[in-house]
Amino acid sequence: MSLRDLAVLAFTLFCIAMALRKAWWGVLALAVFSYLNPHAYAWGPVRSLPLYQILFLVVAFKALMETDKQPIPKDWRVPAFFFLWFYFFVTTLNSLIPSLAWPRLWFVSKIYLPFIFTLLLINTRKKLFYLIATIAASIGVVAVKGGIFALATGFGYRIYGPPATQFEENNAFAVAVLINVPLLILCYREINNGWVKKGLLVAIGLHYVSALASWSRGALLAMGAMTFILIWNSKRRWIAVLALVVGMVVVVQSLPEAWFQRMHTLGTYEQDASAQGRLEAWKDGFHYALRHPLTGAGFEGWRWVTRKDWHSSYVEMFSEHGFLAFGVWFSMLVGTFVSLSRLPKRTRGISELKWVENYSYMVRASLVAYMVGTAFLGLSYWDLLYHLIFIAVLIKKFALEELARYENKVHKRQAPLGDPRGPVSAGMHCMRVSP
Repeated sequence: MSLRDLAVLAFTLFCIAMALRKAWWGVLALAVFSYLNPHAYAWGPVRSLPLYQILFLVVAFKALMETDKQPIPKDWRVPAFFFLWFYFFVTTLNSLIPSLAWPRLWFVSKIYLPFIFTLLLINTRKKLFYLIATIAASIGVVAVKGGIFALATGFGYRIYGPPATQFEENNAFAVAVLINVPLLILCYREINNGWVKKGLLVAIGLHYVSALASWSRGALLAMGAMTFILIWNSKRRWIAVLALVVGMVVVVQSLPEAWFQRMHTLGTYEQDASAQGRLEAWKDGFHYALRHPLTGAGFEGWRWVTRKDWHSSYVEMFSEHGFLAFGVWFSMLVGTFVSLSRLPKRTRGISELKWVENYSYMVRASLVAYMVGTAFLGLSYWDLLYHLIFIAVLIKKFALEELARYENKVHKRQAPLGDPRGPVSAGMHCMRVSP
């Protein structure tokens, strides 16, 4: 057993110990294993051990015993999520390729199950911040490493994600990195330590470098959309624009000519065989969904319907599960975007709820990066998407609870002033006074 194996095993045991001590720490540990996948870096027998499954069972056991938890939030996105999950079972019963669809359903179910613990155990804003910071750090470690490597090699190689994760492939990795940028900014605004804030600024810059080094054309579009949203919501827009321009000038000088040639194909997609293949797959998937609007082709249906993978989360969803499932799934995306846009307006001007604007706008920017980036990638079952949705659910829950407490406090302060007789005379007005 190598030193790497021992280090990974020790880290796993540490995570298990933390989960046994406090169940919500187990939620953070599951996030680390989902996005960093540390056991995939082992070289020996530890690599094949079911470490994630063991950790999941520990968290599940501890969650059952835990008293410090909340009821599942009463938010429409939660039953929509469970309905979608159940509907996948229905479409799998009618799938074109059952031998591939059933294993895929089990894979997706393993992604969805831990979110139940997130909704139950992340019951305070402080815990929510730690969850966001854990996700940001897990993706950030690889993104920073990739950015440094890209600068050191002159962008000569494509950067890939952690092995055996959903964003191992370079295009998916680039989108994950871009989704992570607003989460880092969220942490930057919430943390007071000066050195940590400086480190986060460096990490954000390296995230952009890492995304560019993926050589992903779809990620370039997602980067533009996300950056526009970030600048639009920034209170120091000119500083943000200046930093962006300076960064672009520095990085562009390091990019090889081959990188620009690849990005140029965005405007000449008619001549690009890969782009034409995607358009053909989208057309085939749409036509099949029109003929089977309720069930679609089932998981992995592209192998029967067309010649290559869907290469789009939107096409993947309606082609594999029909338009009903797509409507539910898409409404969760749009509904979350709308919720994150409206919530800060309800808390504007209240200093105690200033955090709501930061959390809402940054998670919204991450969601935009997903919605644009995965228009060209089949990642509709991505755990990172559902983390964003349920983080938004918890943001709304905690914000409304704090807003209710604030309004109640204000009401109590103002109540005596609302009655000209004052609190004592108001309570005495029905007493008969003898002459």
